[in-house]
Amino acid sequence: MARTARSVHARKKRRKVLEQAKGYRGTKHSSYKRAKEQVWKSGVYAYQGRKQKKRDFRSLWIQRINAGAREHGMSYSQLIHGLRLAEIDLDRKILADLAATEPEVFAGIVTQAKNALDGNPVETRVKVERAPDPEPAPKPQGRREPAAETATQPVAEPEAAPEPEAAAPEATGEQPEVEATEAAERRADELDVDIEEIGEGSGAEGRVLVEDVEEAAEEEGKVHATDAAERRAEELGVDLSAVDGTGQEGRVTVGDVEKAAKDGEDG
Repeated sequence: MARTARSVHARKKRRKVLEQAKGYRGTKHSSYKRAKEQVWKSGVYAYQGRKQKKRDFRSLWIQRINAGAREHGMSYSQLIHGLRLAEIDLDRKILADLAATEPEVFAGIVTQAKNALDGNPVETRVKVERAPDPEPAPKPQGRREPAAETATQPVAEPEAAPEPEAAAPEATGEQPEVEATEAAERRADELDVDIEEIGEGSGAEGRVLVEDVEEAAEEEGKVHATDAAERRAEELGVDLSAVDGTGQEGRVTVGDVEKAAKDGEDG
């Protein structure tokens, strides 16, 4: 029977290799032959890197254990031999972590190793003396009189004064602060309207809205005009109070100002 070049297993094998070769430069990620060679080499390099990483970490752990053992008058080899005699089964990773972060616990382990080396019976439990936590510094307090003076001269405690009740706005004569939206405040600045005189607005919880400001401006007889219309009126010398606005909500636009200026020239 003839061999099938497009079999399921062949496509699966090819797809797997190309998936592992994603990100390689040149044709190493698209050509199956080159991708297969590069994936094989990459696996060799990764195996070597993992071995080297283990060596580096083991060397780091040994250095930390040796530094901790030297503080207690032992060498690294003596400590490891003493731990074996004491039947303490701790790997170098744990010992290095204890030497760096828990010096009191590490000191207890070293004591057990010393007892085993000296031929003394191994203590099942070694008392670990942890260093006490530093107490927080006392907060600075106000100046106080000496204890003798305070004992001889007792001071009567003053009676607590009654808390003054909050005065009502009507009693103090102060008006309550009026809440308004940011847009309403900007519009009030444009139209020169005092928001506090508006009182309660039509918004939620009595907030003053832009419509409330414009209504107040209409009641005061102020003209609604855009900024551009006001600048154009100043240039042409047109009185905005005599101009009929055709913009949104009756605002005076630039076209209205120019039309009024033209009508004034014709008249």
